Amino acid sequence: MYSILLSVAAGVAVLLVLALGFQLSWWLSVMVGMVVFTAVFVLASRIIMKKVMAALELAGKDLQAQRFEKAIRSMKDALRYGPWQLYVSQQINSQIGMAYYIKRDFSNAFPHLEQAFFKNWIAMGMLAISYLKRQKRDKMEKTFEKAVQWNGKESLLWNLYAYCLAEECNDTAKAKDVLRRGLKKLPADPHIIENLDNLENGRKMKMRSFGDPWYQFHLESLGQLQKHQMAAMGGRMQKRMTVRR
Repeated sequence: MYSILLSVAAGVAVLLVLALGFQLSWWLSVMVGMVVFTAVFVLASRIIMKKVMAALELAGKDLQAQRFEKAIRSMKDALRYGPWQLYVSQQINSQIGMAYYIKRDFSNAFPHLEQAFFKNWIAMGMLAISYLKRQKRDKMEKTFEKAVQWNGKESLLWNLYAYCLAEECNDTAKAKDVLRRGLKKLPADPHIIENLDNLENGRKMKMRSFGDPWYQFHLESLGQLQKHQMAAMGGRMQKRMTVRR
């Protein structure tokens, strides 16, 4: 990371100048050098993160306006800051991969999701599903395991993991084990409780109550999604007609 190298260089330079040039004691020179190292590192980190956040904020506005390509270009441009700061490249790649995935450009999403930040559970979930679609169940499970390790308080993540096992891999037993583990992290979570009960009674898991966060994973077919949207639209129209009466 360039910021670390720059900070070390600044700290060592100050140390040598004080110890050799001004004949200060080595322990005092080391202490001052460490202070300089810390100050330079913090300053460099703040400058880099400010630039990264500005780029991501701009990309976010483009995404909200459905300008996917422009948003992705902005985020790819921000990758130049990756070498400067730890995990910056992974965080940006997470956002790029998610943008491609949401617009169903799965082939372009995959290489970016492979470099996703492990604490971004949405990107990790998309990566796990990408492995599933490529018939790589072992990698899917490893990815989900890493995701729940760092994001154990995310209800949708536990349910998504179980759904992939139960509905996509026909492994209901392992899916129930995942949900039981999820309950240990989220003891009163209604989604986990409901879906564990569904599986234990031979019913399918219900995911639509999560709303848009669920649909972004594209595990339902377009036909099923359109059918659900039409049903929801019909329900809203019926409600309006009832109110008018």
